Amino acid sequence: MSDALSPSNGSDPQGPRKGPLSFLIGALTSGLLAWLALGLSRRVLAHYASHPPQFSSAIAQNIATAMKTLIVGMCFLASFSFAFIGLGLVVVFVRSLVVAKPGSAA
Repeated sequence: MSDALSPSNGSDPQGPRKGPLSFLIGALTSGLLAWLALGLSRRVLAHYASHPPQFSSAIAQNIATAMKTLIVGMCFLASFSFAFIGLGLVVVFVRSLVVAKPGSAA
C-alpha cells in the first residue's frame, strides 16, 4: 500500500522546478486580481459613501458602522495583498532571469 503513495524510484522527489514563465504568469494574474479588487473596493466605498447607514437604535447604528468598516477593509486588504504578491513574483521573475555564478553564495 505504501508503494502506491511513494514516488517511483527514478523520479525527483521535489517535483519539477518552476521556470520564469510561471513566475511571469503568476505575477500577471495577481496583478489582474489586484486591479479587479481595487475596482471593487472603490465601488464598495462609493456605495457606502452615498448610502450611509441610518438607524434609530444606537446599537444597530454601531453594528452597521462596524460591518461597513470590516467590508471596506477586507476589500482594500485583498487588493493590496494581490498587489504585493504580484510585485514579489515580478522580483522572483527578474531574479530567475539572472544566472548566478556556480561558486557564489546565495
